[in-house]
Amino acid sequence: MDAINPSHYRSHPSGIECIQVTEHMDFTLGNAVKYIWRAGLKSDSAIQDLRKAIWYVERKIANLEKSSGAAD
Repeated sequence: MDAINPSHYRSHPSGIECIQVTEHMDFTLGNAVKYIWRAGLKSDSAIQDLRKAIWYVERKIANLEKSSGAAD
């Protein structure tokens, strides 16, 4: 097993790695995409991965609302 770049990093049907997409995003959105991209690949719990993605999206929304003063 490759501890630095394990197989679940490279197993997306597209043939590209998640990092090739997320390195163009900020940390919060990149992590949300990462959890969606790899949902169910690292473990049997796709639900847990998707909940983590939601957590990052909600955090991004809260930060944007704080910085803009909006609460839509």
